[in-house]
Amino acid sequence: MKEELAYVLITPYSLIKSRTGGIIGRLLSLGNLELVGARMYAPSDEFVDRYCATIKAQDMKPQLKEAFIKYINDYFRKDNRYGTSNRTVLLLFEGPDAVRVLKDDVVGSIDRLKGDTVRGTYGDYIGGEDGHVEYFEPAVLTATDIETNKKQLALLAEYAQSDGGVLEHVIKFKEGEKPETTLAIIKPENFLKHSSRPGNIIDIFSRSGLYIVGAKILRMDVARAERFYWPVREVLREKLKPKLVRRLRESMSTAFSFPLEDAILDRIADELKDKNAEYEFNKIVEYMTGINPSSIKDQRDRDKPGTAKCLALLYQGVRAIEKIRNILGATDPEKAAGATVRSIYGYDLMRNAAHASDSLEFAERERKIVGLWDQ
Repeated sequence: MKEELAYVLITPYSLIKSRTGGIIGRLLSLGNLELVGARMYAPSDEFVDRYCATIKAQDMKPQLKEAFIKYINDYFRKDNRYGTSNRTVLLLFEGPDAVRVLKDDVVGSIDRLKGDTVRGTYGDYIGGEDGHVEYFEPAVLTATDIETNKKQLALLAEYAQSDGGVLEHVIKFKEGEKPETTLAIIKPENFLKHSSRPGNIIDIFSRSGLYIVGAKILRMDVARAERFYWPVREVLREKLKPKLVRRLRESMSTAFSFPLEDAILDRIADELKDKNAEYEFNKIVEYMTGINPSSIKDQRDRDKPGTAKCLALLYQGVRAIEKIRNILGATDPEKAAGATVRSIYGYDLMRNAAHASDSLEFAERERKIVGLWDQ
C-alpha cells in the first residue's frame, strides 16, 4: 500500500485545557503511523480564510461543515471571540493509507460518542433534533480525504514560516511577570515502539501550568549531538573517576598477589579517565543519534540526520526552568522523587526519559543547537 503523509492540528482549546499530552498519546499509540514532523502555528486571518475554503469544498454533512467553519473562525484567529491564544500544534504522520487511518481509526468521528478515538475522548458534539449544533469541540483537525489532505498540507507548508515556528510572543502575561522559555527533549527510548509514553510525559509536564510555544521532531546528527552534550564530556572526566577506581580495584584485586594502595589506583585512574570519559560520551551521542561516532569514516557523515528520534518542546512561563526541572526529577531515576517524569519513565542515568535545560544560559545555547531559536 502506498505511503502517505497526513496531518493533525491540535486545536487551541485543547492546548489551553492541557489535553495535548493525552491527545498525542492517543495519536502515537493508535494506527501504527510514524510521527515525522511537529511545528507550532499561530494562524493568520489569511490562513484561516483559505483553510475554511478547503473545508467548504469537502464532502461532509452540511451541519458538520458549518460547525467546523464556525469553530475555526471562533478559535483559530488571533483576535478571536474568546480572547484566547490561537496556538495550535501541527503533527505530521507517515504510513500506508495514512489519511484514512488517521481520520477513521485514530481521530475518529465527531458525532459518535465512544472513547476509543481522539475525538471520542477529547471531542464533543451535541446536536438538537432539528440538526442545530448546541455544542462542538473537535479536539483536533485533520483531512477527510486524500485530495483535501493535499490542499491543506500545501497550505500549511506555504504558511510554515510566516505563521509557524517559535511562538514566544503569542502568550499574554500579567504586568510585572517575567516569563522564561526552557527546552525539554523527550528522548529516543520513548519512540522505540508505538506507545503513549511521549504523550504521557507531556501530560506530566502540563502540571507546571506552562505554555508550549515550540515543537520539533529531532533526528540529531553526530556533530550537533556532540555540541549539545559537550559540557557533559568535561564533567564526565572527574565525575566518573570514583567509579573507575572501584572497577580497577575489583578487576585488579585478583591479578596481583599483593594489595594495591588507593594512591596507585588513583594514579592509574588519572591515566584512564580521559579515555573512559570519551567512551561514555560516545555512548551518549550514539544513544541520541543512533550512530556511534567512532564508526564514522567520512567526516561528511557527521552532519547527516541520525536514526534515533526525539521530540523537542519549548515551555514558556514564570520560573519555567525551575518548574520543568522539578517535574522532570533527578538525573538518576532511582533517586528521582515520586510522580516525576524520570521516576515513572526513566530506566537509568542515560535512558532517563527526558532532558530539560538547567539554566537560561543553557536553554539559549541548546535551543540554538536544535533549531528552536527565532530571536
